[in-house]
Amino acid sequence: MARGNRPSKKRPPSVAAVNQRQLPWGTIAAIVVIVGLAAVFIGYPLIQRGQNAQWTPSEDNRDPSLAIPGIVTQEYPGGQHVLDDQQVAYTHSPPFGGAHDGVWAACNGVVYPDPVRSENLVHSLEHGAVWIAYNPDQVSSEAVSSLRDRVEGQPYTVMSPYPGLDSPVSLQSWGHQLKVGSADDERIEQFLRSLRVNRFTHPEVGASCDATGPQGFEQDNPPPFRPAPPQPAVDRQTVFPENEGGNLGSQPDQGLPGQ
Repeated sequence: MARGNRPSKKRPPSVAAVNQRQLPWGTIAAIVVIVGLAAVFIGYPLIQRGQNAQWTPSEDNRDPSLAIPGIVTQEYPGGQHVLDDQQVAYTHSPPFGGAHDGVWAACNGVVYPDPVRSENLVHSLEHGAVWIAYNPDQVSSEAVSSLRDRVEGQPYTVMSPYPGLDSPVSLQSWGHQLKVGSADDERIEQFLRSLRVNRFTHPEVGASCDATGPQGFEQDNPPPFRPAPPQPAVDRQTVFPENEGGNLGSQPDQGLPGQ
């Protein structure tokens, strides 16, 4: 008797094959992506907040800038004034403290296109401002724009070119200076956060940074830059030592708070 062909039995799929078909890999991948994005969007602000706190002055950390590599500090007495036709023989270039003009330079987010008299800008530092100076021969137009973005619209911040500066960029606040080689240096932001209107580091807390007008300092027509005279030029009539003004109170700060 001839045997008919028996139908072949199908093997049941293996457990591994079943599991492979049943695992929703697309869903798993989407979940992984979502979790990763959540970590970025939640974690990054927390990290940034922690970094910003490091450079925020407080009772426990009055001068965070001391942790910035390259920072230079010096103690200066406040309130030492000279007249607008007198100069100070500063020992640092740019200066960041000492005797200064009785009228401050406007410093609420002001970007001066031309070099400005140092004696007025030092008075702005006494009020809590940060002065960003740059060497126009060493800084590109793109870098100047980057610096300008840090200044415009920011209170107690001022910027100007500084002829002969020995580094591309130099930041000054009262008693503090930091010179950097690039407008993108992360220490610029650290300096600004640490020292702009830091009540622990400048003498005249609460003082104004507004322009004083034609009778004082004209923002649109500021007194031009003059190089600091050498120390031997000090005569206490036309040139004064860095820590000694000649006309205390002769040009008072108009009774502004903290003056």
